[in-house]
Amino acid sequence: MARQGLHLTLLSLLVLSVAPPAANADTVRIYVTNSAGDSVHVIDPSTNKVVQEFKGPEAMHGVAFAPDGSRVYVSNESEGTLDVFERKSGKLIKQVALTNRPNNIAVAKDGRIVVGIARGPGALDIVDPAQLKVTTSILVNGRLHNVYVTPDSKYVITGSIPGKIITVIDLAAEKIAWELKLDLGVRPMTIEANPDGSTKRIFAQLSDFNGFAVVDFAERKEVARIELPKTKTEFETDAGRATAPSHGIGVAPDGKTLWVTSIPNNAVYVYSLADLSLIGDVPLPSLKLAGHQPISAVANWVTFTPDSKLVYVSNAGLRSVTAIDVKARKVVAVIPVGEVPKRINTLVMPNGKSSATSSGRRASLR
Repeated sequence: MARQGLHLTLLSLLVLSVAPPAANADTVRIYVTNSAGDSVHVIDPSTNKVVQEFKGPEAMHGVAFAPDGSRVYVSNESEGTLDVFERKSGKLIKQVALTNRPNNIAVAKDGRIVVGIARGPGALDIVDPAQLKVTTSILVNGRLHNVYVTPDSKYVITGSIPGKIITVIDLAAEKIAWELKLDLGVRPMTIEANPDGSTKRIFAQLSDFNGFAVVDFAERKEVARIELPKTKTEFETDAGRATAPSHGIGVAPDGKTLWVTSIPNNAVYVYSLADLSLIGDVPLPSLKLAGHQPISAVANWVTFTPDSKLVYVSNAGLRSVTAIDVKARKVVAVIPVGEVPKRINTLVMPNGKSSATSSGRRASLR
């Protein structure tokens, strides 16, 4: 595929100019893991350039941060570990043995790392940050794909593809609080918070559905299901992507909009959080090869700068990350990274302190 590689190289050179975000660029970083490579790329949103690269084992997956920003945690699918890196140097500190192969991860306010286990019967491993070992493993109904800590850090929300179930776990008790069975596998999710920080709604993407479900957290039930618009342009992608057409979703930190990616549509759709009305879309870059229809970027996860001015989308099919101006709903940069980038997250360190903003929940500087 030398010809394709040439086009990908050309695409990688198309990095457009962008106005810097209002947040201090020295304290905001975008992290993206390369699922088919052996690295994590770190992007400075003030320049939209890669400023650091962590090297490690192959098949790095989820990425999250210690509350003080001193460590970067990465789930390692190839070795079944949680890899702990020193943030400044990028050096590997320790590989924490897990109960089985991991998928996504998240971090609670008290520093505990929660890891979704995607093999065996399915479980949530909880890693103590001081001991750097698994202290609890909570069995759930179905192998876990994604895990999220709620904004108030009271619960962990997990989703299972084969189990077709959302499981909510009480973090204080380290026990299952409640479950919600759905008709389709549960893919990426994001969380909307109430003004007091408690959880209001869960937005969940589903297998074989180009859109998302809306779950009322207090009522513990699905209250709506929204399908994305039909695309006017046909984009090529590999057949394996058909089971997860919509595979990236996030609530902007200002709580005004919901951003939803679509692989077959090769676009990001923007909904008003107030009434879930569609307010716009942003086409993503595509690969053009002779004798082919446009090839999808294979849009995956999303994350934001803390001021809600920029949103970043990992392009799993184009070895790049797209930066989008939220207000203008316009692509402002395409940033080359590694092989098959997927999970993406934001680290914020205001005034010398850190707070991780996640693609899976509403985030705020605190």
